[in-house]
Amino acid sequence: MRTQEGNRVAFPKRLKAILAIVLVSYFMIVLDISIVITALPKIKAGLGFSSTGLSWVQNAYTLAFGGLLLLGARAGDMLGRRRMFIAGLALFTGASLAVGSAQSLVWLIAARAIQGIGAAVLAPSTLALLSTNFPEGSQRTRAVAYYGAVAGVGASVGLVLGGILTDLISWRVGFFINLPVGIALMFAAPRHIGESERRAGRFDLTGTLSSTLGMSALVLGIVRSATAGWHDPVTVASLSAGGILLALLVLNEWRAEQPIMPLRLFANRERAGAYAGRILFLGAMMGFWFFMTQFLQGVFGYSPLQAGIAFLPMTMANFAMALAVPRLTHRIGNARLLAVGLTLALFGMFWLSRLSSETPYVMGIALPMVLIGLGQGATLSPLTVSGVAGVSAEDAGAASGLVNVTHQLGGSLGLGILVVVFARAGSGALAARELLARRVASSLAAGTIMLALALAVVVTLIVQPRAGRFEIESAKAL
Repeated sequence: MRTQEGNRVAFPKRLKAILAIVLVSYFMIVLDISIVITALPKIKAGLGFSSTGLSWVQNAYTLAFGGLLLLGARAGDMLGRRRMFIAGLALFTGASLAVGSAQSLVWLIAARAIQGIGAAVLAPSTLALLSTNFPEGSQRTRAVAYYGAVAGVGASVGLVLGGILTDLISWRVGFFINLPVGIALMFAAPRHIGESERRAGRFDLTGTLSSTLGMSALVLGIVRSATAGWHDPVTVASLSAGGILLALLVLNEWRAEQPIMPLRLFANRERAGAYAGRILFLGAMMGFWFFMTQFLQGVFGYSPLQAGIAFLPMTMANFAMALAVPRLTHRIGNARLLAVGLTLALFGMFWLSRLSSETPYVMGIALPMVLIGLGQGATLSPLTVSGVAGVSAEDAGAASGLVNVTHQLGGSLGLGILVVVFARAGSGALAARELLARRVASSLAAGTIMLALALAVVVTLIVQPRAGRFEIESAKAL
C-alpha cells in the first residue's frame, strides 16, 4: 500500500527491506570503483606499476564489470534474479579478499578482474529487482532516484574512505571490509527478496564475447598508444580488433533471436540520450578522480588521508544534492534537473582545469569541487531514471544492465583517452611537480570537453523532446 505525506513516499516494510538490501549491495560495488583511487600512489610504489599501467587497477575492474553486465542481466532473467544476486555477492566478496591480499602486480589486476565479474553478475539484478518489486509511479521513481544517488555518493565516499584507510591502516582494508557486509547481505536476501519468474531462453555468448573483448581491445589500444604511439603494431592491432568486434556485436544483436543487448532499447530517444550521456559523463568523472588524487599527493605533497579529506567539498555537495534530487525532480522535472546537473559539473571541471602547482586549494580546487559534486549529485539519478524510461517488464533486466554497462565502460573508455592526453601533455624539461600539474590540467581540460558533449547530447535527445511533448499536451488541454 502506498501513502504520501506531501511529496514524500512511504514504503511498506517489505519494500523498505528490499530497498535497503539493494542499495547497500550497489553501494558496495560502486564504492570499490573509487576506494582504491586515493591509494594509487602507494600501490604504484609498492607493486611496481608504471604511470600508464596504473590505470589497469581501475580498468581491469570496470572492463570485466561492464563487459559482462549484459550476460549477468540475461542470467538473472533466465536463472532467477535473487539467485544471481546471491551468486554475484559471493563472487564479489571472495574476490575482495583476494584483492586485499595481493602481493604482485599480476595478482592485483587478476583479482580486480574477478571482482568485476562478480559485480557484473550482481549489479543487473539490483536495478531489475527495484523495477519489478516497486510499482510503477512515485514509489518506483523514488526508489530508482535513491539507486542513482548511490552511484554518485558511493564513488565520492570511496575517495575519502580510501584515503583514511590507506593512511591510518592500509589500502587493503578497504577491500577486507566487503567480507562482513557481503556475508550479511547473502543471509538477508533470501529472507526478504522473493525469487523472480524464470524465463526460457539461451545465452548470447557471441554478443557477450564480442562486447567484452571488443571494449577491452579498444581500451588496451588507447592506453598503449600513450607510451608506444599510434603507429605501434600492437596498438594498431588492438584498435582494429576492438572496432571489428564491436561491429560484430551490433550485427549479432541485430540478427540474434534472443540478443543480450536488444537494439530496441536504443529506439527510445530518451534512453539513447541517457546511455550516451552516461558514457561521456563517467569518462570525465573517472579521469577527475584518477588524476586529482595524483595531483594532490604528487604536487601538493598530501598524504592519502589529506587527499581523501581534500575531496570532502565534493563529497558533501554530492550528498546534499542527492538528498534533494527527489524533491527537485518533482518540482522541475527529470530532464531539466539533468541539464542543470551537467551544467554545474561542466563549469566546475572547466574551473579546475586551470590549476597549476601554485593553485590555492580553497579558490582553485575546493570551490570547483563543490560545483562538480553538486553536478554529479544532480546528474546520475536523472540519467538512471531516463535509462529505464518506458521499459517493459520483459526488458527490465537488459535495460538495467545497459545502464550499468554505460556507467562502467564509459569510465574505462574515458580514462583510457585521458591517460593518452596525460602522457602527451607537458614537456620533459619541466620539473617533476610542474610537469605533473600540467599533465593533470590537460587531462581535466579534455574531461571538460566530454562534459560539454554530454550536455549537448542530453539537451538534444532528452530535454528538447520532453519540452516539445509538454507543449503539445498543454495545447491539447486548452
